[in-house]
Amino acid sequence: MQKQTDKTQLIQKERIPALRFGKKDVLQDATARSRRYYDANRATILSNTYQNKSMITFRTASGELKCVEAALWGLDKDFVLLRSGMFLPLRSILKINYC
Repeated sequence: MQKQTDKTQLIQKERIPALRFGKKDVLQDATARSRRYYDANRATILSNTYQNKSMITFRTASGELKCVEAALWGLDKDFVLLRSGMFLPLRSILKINYC
């Protein structure tokens, strides 16, 4: 399941706890951060209603781009909760695409 696509590495969601994330938000624009929260909320609703998965692209503390395909179960102002019980900091997410 590890595939290189446009410098973004697809990883398994079970590898997320081993990753480190930066303290600063990867999105500088307030509008982009608002859109990211909206997309995360929508993905959570779709996952809980229709069991849809989303492709989440994020940046690690070392600057690497990674993506994971997972269903979002929950969301608050700081983290998203994936169905597998893994947490991903919202500040590290660049985009969320619906599958």
